[in-house]
Amino acid sequence: MDISTRGTDLPHWKQIRNGERVRHTFSDAEFARRQSALRRIMASLDVEAVLFTSIHNINYYSDFLYCSFGRPYGLVVAPDRVVSISANIDGGQPWRRTAGDNVVYTDWQRDNFYRALQSVLPAGRRLGVEFDHLTLDKRAKLEALYPGIVLVDIAPACMRSRMIKSAEEIAHIKQGARIADLGGAACAAAIAEGVPEYEVALHGTQAMVREIGRTFPDGELMDTWTWFQSGINTDGAHNPVTARRLVKGDILSLNCFPMIAGYYTALERTLFLDHVPDAHRRYWEINVEVHRAGLQLVRPGIRCCDIALQLNEIYRRHDVLPFRTFGYGHSFGVLCHYFGREAGLELREDIETVLEPGMVISIEPMIMIPNDRPGAGGYREHDILVVTEAGAENITKFPFGPEHNVIRR
Repeated sequence: MDISTRGTDLPHWKQIRNGERVRHTFSDAEFARRQSALRRIMASLDVEAVLFTSIHNINYYSDFLYCSFGRPYGLVVAPDRVVSISANIDGGQPWRRTAGDNVVYTDWQRDNFYRALQSVLPAGRRLGVEFDHLTLDKRAKLEALYPGIVLVDIAPACMRSRMIKSAEEIAHIKQGARIADLGGAACAAAIAEGVPEYEVALHGTQAMVREIGRTFPDGELMDTWTWFQSGINTDGAHNPVTARRLVKGDILSLNCFPMIAGYYTALERTLFLDHVPDAHRRYWEINVEVHRAGLQLVRPGIRCCDIALQLNEIYRRHDVLPFRTFGYGHSFGVLCHYFGREAGLELREDIETVLEPGMVISIEPMIMIPNDRPGAGGYREHDILVVTEAGAENITKFPFGPEHNVIRR
């Protein structure tokens, strides 16, 4: 263990090389590819080094997924080194996981994170940082630590780079989609009259975690979850699970999210218990029509905004466009509800990004009918597509629509 006391009796920072390095989520060549692409971005922006502070970029470039608990974390990428900066509370796990080196800061003095940062990042002219993650307080401390330095926002360029997935990433995402389907099947098997939402959700989550552990024995199991909503609770896509018990005729929303090394995948489906009231069936079939149309539109060369505008026309024709709740889809990769996603790859009217081979994106239309109207509830379907040279590959296999997802017990 190497320790720097920096003139105190207790260390400001140290290195904890405890145990052996783990097998990374991706190959050494894949992390070398990502880091090389980053260094090209650095050269284009004339920055000498980068300090990442976000969960997603630290994970993307180093395979280390941190748990903040109020503490700062970082990843320094320089021309000759990649070093994660982690808290002493994590022991040697960050070193074992990082595709690079690691330095640990202690809690003995406030702001030891910045003292550890100084040990691996000498003063320079221009430093790349993430403006969408850097707080005013942290920015002030960086500028005090490195007087005269120019902070350059590297986040948008990194986001664009992450949009195109490698072959290894796509294979990884396909495993996540497969496991999400298994979680959906487990949820469907648990649905019955009188069962509370949380029991259905637990059934799905347990199935996914077990399969992640079987498929990725060298990985870390964290953050996989299920949202299972019923009745009025379906009105929001991200509504939490409750103890509400299922009733025949309920509209149900199944949402399974396996998280594998920071990579998010999802399965989302509308279902009904026992039967579908006529008013509900009408809205469900409209949303399925939009979903099918969206699946056909994803291909290289089309703009995100054009997909959104074309799907709007179907809702408008059925006079339900005001009930649409969000965009029609988003990117996949290193993201989850805890941290950011590639905002430049969303199917919204204000996003002009052109789809390219290697992008991974969802189609997930949703409408919400208020509770004072017949057919009330939230209707949502969700598939994941990999954009290819010829079109798109749908990697979600769980069926959708009234012919498949009326659960009768």
